Order: sequence, then structure tokens, then C-alpha cells
Amino acid sequence: MKLTKSLFSTEHFKVLILGGGAGGCAIASHLVKTIPKSALAIIEPSQTHYYQPGFTLIGSGLFPLDKFKRDQSSIIPKNTTWIKDSVGKIIPSKNRVITENGKEISYEFLVIATGVEPRFDLIEGLQESLDDKDSNVVSIYSPKYVERVFERMKLVKSGNALFTFPNGKIKCAGAPLKICLLFESYHHRNKDILTFYNTPMEKIFGVEKYAKQLMHEVNARQNLTFNPKRNLIKVDPLTQKAVFQCAEEGKTSSFETDFSFLHVGPPCTPVKALRTSEELGDKDGWISVDQYTLQSNKFENIFGLGDCITAPNAKTAAAVSSQFKTVKQNLDAVMNGKKPTASYDGYGSCPLVVSPDKVILAEFNYDGPIETTPFDQSKPSRLAYLAKAHLMPPLYWHGLVKGRWNGPETIRKVLHLGLTK
Repeated sequence: MKLTKSLFSTEHFKVLILGGGAGGCAIASHLVKTIPKSALAIIEPSQTHYYQPGFTLIGSGLFPLDKFKRDQSSIIPKNTTWIKDSVGKIIPSKNRVITENGKEISYEFLVIATGVEPRFDLIEGLQESLDDKDSNVVSIYSPKYVERVFERMKLVKSGNALFTFPNGKIKCAGAPLKICLLFESYHHRNKDILTFYNTPMEKIFGVEKYAKQLMHEVNARQNLTFNPKRNLIKVDPLTQKAVFQCAEEGKTSSFETDFSFLHVGPPCTPVKALRTSEELGDKDGWISVDQYTLQSNKFENIFGLGDCITAPNAKTAAAVSSQFKTVKQNLDAVMNGKKPTASYDGYGSCPLVVSPDKVILAEFNYDGPIETTPFDQSKPSRLAYLAKAHLMPPLYWHGLVKGRWNGPETIRKVLHLGLTK
């Protein structure tokens, strides 16, 4: 952020939204019904809006990138003041935000939905490797790199194919495993390729019901190995070697392994403006909110939703749909001088693509699995794949970001004849 004196006069808005992703646009779409353009603003620098849950399908060659992107101008509501800039500094004690270009903005209520940053720079050699178009180091975690995943995948003929999960928080925790399974499906006839899924965790997935089925999927594939307690710390694209830390029996050691293909799931952090804001969050910049009301634990006029908050839920687009329902109700209440009473139950969903035509539709909340259909969704399903590939994208574009989709709770009750949460 520029440190020179601002050349702009302070603008004021009743509600200021930080971030034009799924959560920010959903809230804006709700608020435009009652708040005029002069009182509602959203800060978002990007000109393009991506449907990020589709990136595993792009990386495996099933769909092109163009299928999952739109102009940001078509997503942000017309009756919202769009400030095309990045957040530079947040001063919640003064109800102020300063943009990267030095614009000062005051607000009465603030909604923070800035998402997270994939931090390729936190793994030695990774950023340089990804920027080298001739390297076999790839990641689906950025629109800049996602198309190259399948380009390099097709060229692998033999050797070790490594897939990694980070030591730290990540958005869409199932994505590194999904692209691993799709890679193995693509090359399953080639016995000269050995595929390894490496994670610092002890389990392959955080929800036990789905972890069991995923381990069955892995064990059924002769050339695929699950390696727990392994954390990628360094990449050398010239020698095609990766360095891992391995934790066993309380001891940590490092080892080096060759690769012919490396896909990295990067650690993710809040954006820089949150990491440097000491007033709002924890030491790492995650916005401290009540995990049920999603109201800031420090400032009553601030709410957070999406990947940037401290609530212990999965960081997925599906989580945003249920969080949106909670935030819109509680924000409306607080704006009218009432207490927030709506409660988020921790709902999240991860359509785990295990092959080019099968999906394990994992759904869960703070208490464990909570499935929409009356069938066992831990079983790989072609119907679930069709929903993932063809139903969920339009539901996102025409439902969630337009403020019309509050999650599947109502559908779940209907399908379960009202006998569920």
C-alpha cells in the first residue's frame, strides 16, 4: 500500500464489503434490495470471476477454463458501487479501510469476504518452478497455472508422480486428492508411472466416513500409494527432486525423492491486509468470528464469511452458501439494532471426484456427516458426478453469487421427509 498522503477525500458507505468472490457478491446481491447504490460498496480488484470448484475438472482435461469464468462486471450487482482496487489496510477501531491506491473509505457496517491467498512462496523453489513453463511442477490452485496441469499430465510416460497436501490451512481440502485420483485414472494402464499422495496429516480426509471410502479407492489402485505424515518443504525443478519432512514416532527427518510430475496443494493464508491487521483477527490474520453467528468477536458492526474466518469449518464454496444465509439475517438484525440470532451449523461440502465419471458427495457440519439425499453419499456415484459437473456451476452463477441460494437445507428436509436437521 502506498504510504504517501491520500489524494482522495474519504468516501462513506453504510455497508462496505471486502472481496468480490462468492460470499461478497452474495451479500451484495441481498443488500441491493434495501440499500441504495450510494450506501453500498464492494472492494474487488479482479476483472474476472472464476468458479474455483471447477479447477480440478480443468486440471484433468475434462473442461476448459473458459467454462468456469465470467466477467466480474456481470457478477457484482449493478446497484453496488464497485471500487476496483485492493484492500490495503483495515482500521476497524475507526471504521476505516484504506485501499492499495490510498483511497480512504469509512463505513457503518463491514463484511469481510476476502478469501485466502495460495502461498506458493512458502515452499522453497515452488514459485520459480510454477513460473517455468517447461517444468513438470504444477498446481490447480491458480487460474494462472491450472491449464498447464493437464498439458504436463499428458506428457508423463514413467517415473514418480507426486501429489502433496500442505502443512497448514488450505481451501477445498479435497482438491489435491481429487486431482491425484484423476491423474491416476488417466494413466491407470501405464505401469511405469508410480503415483504418491503425500500429506502431513495422519488421515486421507478429515471426516471419517468419507476417509474410509477414499482409502478403499486408493488401495484398489495398484500404482497409487498414500503417504501420511509427509510435508513438502522444497522443490528443485532442474534436478526434478522434492524434499519432504517426515514425522514418525515423535522424530522429524528429511528425505529427497525424484519426480517426473509434481502437483502441489499450497498452504493458504489470509490476504496481506488481514495478516497485517492486528485489531481484527488472530496472529496469522484469520478474522476472529463467533463460529455460529459469524459476527466479529471484537467489533459488533463487522461480519466475516468464506475462507478468511476462524470458524472451524471446511473452506469450500458450499460452506459460503450456508454462511451467507446466516450473515444476511444477522447483519440485517444488527443494522436494525437487534441481536444476531441466526446460527451457522458448520455446513460444508466437498464433491470428491474419484474418476472421470464418479463422485463421492461428502457433506458435513460441525457434528459430522449431514447428507442431502437419503442414499449413502460415501459411495462413488455417476449421478453425483453429473451434479458436480453440470448442476453445481449454474447453481453458483445463477444462485449463490446472485443471493438466491442458501444451501441445501430445505431440499434435505424434503428428501428426508422432515426427519433430519
